[in-house]
Amino acid sequence: MSRRALTLLVAGFLALALAVIGAMLPVPYVVLSPGPTENTIGDVKGKPVIAISGRETYPTQGRLSLVTVAYQGGPDNRLDLITALRGWLDPTIAVVPEETLFPKSTSAEQVEEQNVQEMTDSQQSATAAALNALKIPIEKVVTVAQTDKGTPADGKLKPGDEITAVDGAAVGELGSVAASVQRHKPGEPVTFTVRRGGASTEVPVGTVAGKDGKARVGVQMRASYRFPFKVDISVGEVGGPSAGLMFSLGIYDKLTPGALTGGMSIAGTGTIDPAGNVGPIGGIEQKMVGARRAGATVFLTPAGNCAAAVKAVPSGLRLVRVETLDGAIKAIDSLRGRSGVVPSCPAA
Repeated sequence: MSRRALTLLVAGFLALALAVIGAMLPVPYVVLSPGPTENTIGDVKGKPVIAISGRETYPTQGRLSLVTVAYQGGPDNRLDLITALRGWLDPTIAVVPEETLFPKSTSAEQVEEQNVQEMTDSQQSATAAALNALKIPIEKVVTVAQTDKGTPADGKLKPGDEITAVDGAAVGELGSVAASVQRHKPGEPVTFTVRRGGASTEVPVGTVAGKDGKARVGVQMRASYRFPFKVDISVGEVGGPSAGLMFSLGIYDKLTPGALTGGMSIAGTGTIDPAGNVGPIGGIEQKMVGARRAGATVFLTPAGNCAAAVKAVPSGLRLVRVETLDGAIKAIDSLRGRSGVVPSCPAA
């Protein structure tokens, strides 16, 4: 074998070895790509995304689609170098440091649990926002999020318990529950009245001294709501808070006569609070691509995401800037031909 042929053979072998090593070498990055969309006024596998019972609903049409971001990688399933490099070359994909989604102090399981909880909270806030927009009265309540292991509340109060009273005095705010507990001296018992499984029961719980010396029971609470009828939202494995706006619009549409969309295919994103304020989200570039691929022609864009959105908006997708649920409804009304200005994201 000539020296030149030997050199080429060795070079080829080294190139192959490097490619194999690159394909196997894990890197601390995550690939974000356009995820699936779901029509909030439609069905998934024959089941309504939003099901309302105990209140009259109305037929509708068109699409009010939530959008998602799919990810690949993470601490338990590291990307290989080749996949990361491919992602950097694809304009519809983002490659971000692993800690962007998985902070070093948090396990993958904890991140997943947080996403699930954020989705649950988002559905509550979205329902509250829609009913507030329709002037339907709702009741604020306090529920148990979790108890701290090894504390007096552990095993006595359960996640989902609705705390209606402390020592016989009605409560409706987070602060009033804590204040009622702290009126006791550490070591004194506290009696919680909770609604659990549709029934009311009294639960005595001991107290211990917290770091500040005040009585505590070791319960973490969240503000929640009791609605006058049932709203069930089912979106499978989608997590996080960014579908809040689209849930609210879907609920609003089902509770009002006529089709909010006028038959249009509208997608959007944004967190929402019970007052109807819309907040920015992550992955706006991938979500717009997913929306356009699903046939959307209008994209409801949180005002805080407009700057990034205008730089990456796909052809054929109209950006509509939204700051509140009421503003989104008015913008859609205007898109249907009613009077009014359709707010847009300003050009970069």
